[in-house]
Amino acid sequence: MRPSLPTLAALALTLSVTGQALAAGEATKLLPNLADRVAKAAREEPAVDPGRFGDHPANKAFGAFQRGLYITAHNLAKPLAEKGDAAAQLLMAELLSRGLGVKRDPKTAASWYVKAAEQNVPEAKFQYALLLLDGKLVEKDKDKAFRLMGEAAAEGNRLARFNYAQMLMDRVPGEKGLTEALPWFEKAARQGLPDAQYALAQFHAVGAAGAAKDEVLARKWLELSARGGYDTAMVELGVWLVDGRGGERRYEEGFNWLHNAALGGNVAAQNLVAKLYRQGIGVEGNSIEAAAWYVLARRAGLDDREMNVFMDGLTTEQQKTAIERANRLR
Repeated sequence: MRPSLPTLAALALTLSVTGQALAAGEATKLLPNLADRVAKAAREEPAVDPGRFGDHPANKAFGAFQRGLYITAHNLAKPLAEKGDAAAQLLMAELLSRGLGVKRDPKTAASWYVKAAEQNVPEAKFQYALLLLDGKLVEKDKDKAFRLMGEAAAEGNRLARFNYAQMLMDRVPGEKGLTEALPWFEKAARQGLPDAQYALAQFHAVGAAGAAKDEVLARKWLELSARGGYDTAMVELGVWLVDGRGGERRYEEGFNWLHNAALGGNVAAQNLVAKLYRQGIGVEGNSIEAAAWYVLARRAGLDDREMNVFMDGLTTEQQKTAIERANRLR
């Protein structure tokens, strides 16, 4: 079924944030929250850079680390770290921070990150900056964190580049902060960081901070981010594909991206999937599936007046079937 333009516009307005201006006071609304993204970065990406070892004495320890032999890696790295080997110190920090082969020990891990950072290891500088921002394991120091994050960014760490861009926006409000942040977002995006690719898409979608306004390019960055697993990009890309922003309309592809995000637990995507099932956009219309996906979204706290009216129009039996289906979707 090919929906009418008003319907598509309504769908886009349900989610799309790129129509807002990246202006003073708005940037942090459009881009992921700094604290949330910093925490996510620390959880999801190992600090250890394989290229840092090479023929280094710690390469045997890292080889064991790569093969999942964490106890061996710890036993090989510890004496080197204690002798001041920066690469081994970084590896020790990683093992202890994640509890790999040893009992998790964030405090000792922090001390190893600090030692490695003091020897100018970019990955350790990034982790130390996170610790300084958090203030739980080391004394909180935002200025020092900003300096270390900038150094790690300049030395090529993609997570540092992304977070440094966010910190610039936080410290320098308005257009100036956006202009200073943009090159760092772009560097991290070109290094394949999905979060940065999403951010860069936002700049190009509205032409902010000197970035060319180019929805075709913005859609390409959104797709790269979505393919990298960033669920917010999946949702927004799905809307763009259905709405025809930045290229031709691709209803089925748009539905698939939204469906993937919905399966991953994204509540906005679950509601949009419900609407697509209800209207038969990109998928065969199915009232039970529509209701089931909305039940999931509503359980998570989302309230959509349009979908509430739709639910009220279902029979008691249909509602019961939809709830049973929603229970299986969890």
